[in-house]
Parts: sequence; C-alpha cells; structure tokens
Amino acid sequence: MPENKSRPPQEQPWESGWAPDTSRAPGTRRLWLAGGLAVATIVACVTAIALNDKPVEDTTASRQGQTLSDDETGGGLISFASPSATGSAAPAGSKSASPSPSASPSASSSPAAQGSPSPHAPGGSKASASATATRKPADPAPSGDRRSVQAVNYPDRYWHVSGGLVRLDAPRGSESRQDSTFTLVKGLSNSSCYSFATHDGTYLRHRDFVLRSERNDGSTLFKQDATFCPGYSGEQGAVLLQSVNYPNYALRHKNFQLRLDPWGYNTTNRADFSFRLVSPLG
Repeated sequence: MPENKSRPPQEQPWESGWAPDTSRAPGTRRLWLAGGLAVATIVACVTAIALNDKPVEDTTASRQGQTLSDDETGGGLISFASPSATGSAAPAGSKSASPSPSASPSASSSPAAQGSPSPHAPGGSKASASATATRKPADPAPSGDRRSVQAVNYPDRYWHVSGGLVRLDAPRGSESRQDSTFTLVKGLSNSSCYSFATHDGTYLRHRDFVLRSERNDGSTLFKQDATFCPGYSGEQGAVLLQSVNYPNYALRHKNFQLRLDPWGYNTTNRADFSFRLVSPLG
C-alpha cells in the first residue's frame, strides 16, 4: 500500500515564526507585482512618446558664429567658426552683428526703397537699364517748333495751361488756343529730350507729380522737372513723355489733369500716356 503522507497542519507557524495567511489565494502578491510592473511600463512608454512629439527648438540662429565641441560634432573633428566679413568672428552670445559702415540707417525708410520716389529729390529715382532699353524711342520733333499736344484717346482735347496747371481741354477762343501752344526747346537738363516753353516765358515742369507752368529759377531740380524724353508709346504717331529724373514715370492725363504716373509693362489705361505733337492751335 502507498505510504500516506499527511499534509502538515496549516495553523502551525513557520520556522521564522510567521503563520501562513489562509485568508487569500496563493500567488496574489505576484499578481500585484506583475500589475505594478505593467503600469510602470505603460507610463514610461507614454512619457517617451510625449517627449518625442515635442518640437525641438531651433538653436541654429543662436549658434551662428560659434565653434561646436567634439561631442556635438560627433566625430571628434576640429571645427572652426566661419570668419565674419570684417575678418573677426562675432562674439558668442551677441544678439546682432554691427551694421556695415556703408549701410545707410534711413535706406529702408527712404521713398525710393518703398517704391514711391520723393517729388523733391534732386536726383530722382534711377530706372533700371533693362526697362529703358526695351522702349523704342519715337522720332523727336525739331527743336524750336511751336506745337500743341493732343491726347490720343481724346483727340478733341489738348494740353491747356489754366491757373498755373495743365489740363486737357477743348480749344475755345484765341486766348485759350494761345495757352494750348508751346515751343519745343532742347531739354534744360538733357539736350536730347524736350522742354515745353509757354508764350509768356514759363516752362512746364512737374512738382508733386502734377504738371504746371512755372518760371525757371535756374536750379538743377527745376531743369530736371522741366525735361521730358520722348519714348515709344505703342500708338501710331504718338509719343510717351518720360520724366528725366523719374524715368519710370511718364506724363498722363487723369480726370483731364496732366500728371506723372508710373509707367511699366503692367500699366493699365495705357492710352492715357500717349500724346501727339500736332500743329499749333494759336
């Protein structure tokens, strides 16, 4: 017969003096430990994912001009900071480099930089060579001729001096016709261009981008404002009259008022810029 080994009584204490706990199922402690380990693993994974999704700050701008250490280069190679334009490297931690001595502090706020030239600048704005080279010049009229200026899209209206300003009006009496007649002379600022002299000894010049009749004060600014160069307008027998000190601007009529406006490939109402030099009215 098999030997019957009886199970030791559960109520007796262990050798350590502790009595076994018969109130809970065996292995419960291991389950708690396994559960705690699983929770810790999940928390670690979530933390790692959150850190990886966080955008890395771009520190390139703050490290410009600094030498990277061996640990940052990763290969242990020696790296050097790029030399500055003046031959010395900018100190680390500096916020901005010193401006170039040739840079003008008001360059960004000047009218020319903003695309709108100052109407009283002595030199005016400079046009690009490519813009003027593509314009076919019109045949200039002989210097000393008396002419009237007719609008292409309003052939019944002519330049007319009235109240010191030049308007586009229909001819009326003899006095009106006389105020609509001008003498073409060599440009006061450029002999290959035109200046328009009136019958009473004044000249047509632009001021504040408005064409008006004023007496020559002998200044360089007046001579430039009173000089207009003929260019190709795209209309048969007509000219485009460009300002000598604002080559990207040309005379046009707007609300029958003569003024300077920008001229370019994207210009609308191009016929307003075209005029014919015709026989004198007066």
